[in-house]
Amino acid sequence: MFARRFTTAMVTLGLAGTATLVSAPSASAHGWDHSATGTRSLAAVLARDGSGFDRNWNDFDIVDTAVTAVLTAKPGSAVGVLADGTVPLTAFLPTDRAFRHLASDLTGKHYTSESAVFADVASLGIDTVEAVLLYHVVPGATITYRQALAADGATLTTASGGTVQVDVVGRCFVSVVDADPSDRNPWVVRADLNKGNAQIAHGISEVLRPLDL
Repeated sequence: MFARRFTTAMVTLGLAGTATLVSAPSASAHGWDHSATGTRSLAAVLARDGSGFDRNWNDFDIVDTAVTAVLTAKPGSAVGVLADGTVPLTAFLPTDRAFRHLASDLTGKHYTSESAVFADVASLGIDTVEAVLLYHVVPGATITYRQALAADGATLTTASGGTVQVDVVGRCFVSVVDADPSDRNPWVVRADLNKGNAQIAHGISEVLRPLDL
């Protein structure tokens, strides 16, 4: 039941993804950083590791594989913006451990390999995987960790059409509040990936959820 609700929610959000990506406010409209001039894409950063699935649950092999899978199946997907370093955006990237938490919630299984986690997440369907990715992308804004610390309570519109909120705790920690009040909100665990470029990312400890599941 949980997996069905999750799939339905993500696909519903994903239907709005492309329109939201095109119409999102610019970085200057948000007051975020518009001085970053580098054009290295987040897709290039993710691919740079090149090791594939491994035993390190704190990196981003699963999200890297998910991006590749979506673009292979749907070359015109809005996820392709992650490969265009000229487009400003901020991505909240779940670690492999975050995807393991999600997969365990979906299936009740205990996972010992990243490949098994990805297989079960992918079994939800490519449209669901696409929608999950888009819910973690904030288009039109390059938001550094320092700026996020100064933006407690800010609401960010994602590329899927859903929203998340910045929650600053103790003046030095950032949590991202999704639409599921009954589950853990992710913390930023790795900040400012690809800083200096128009596309920036922050690693997070959980996968964002679009509604109360």
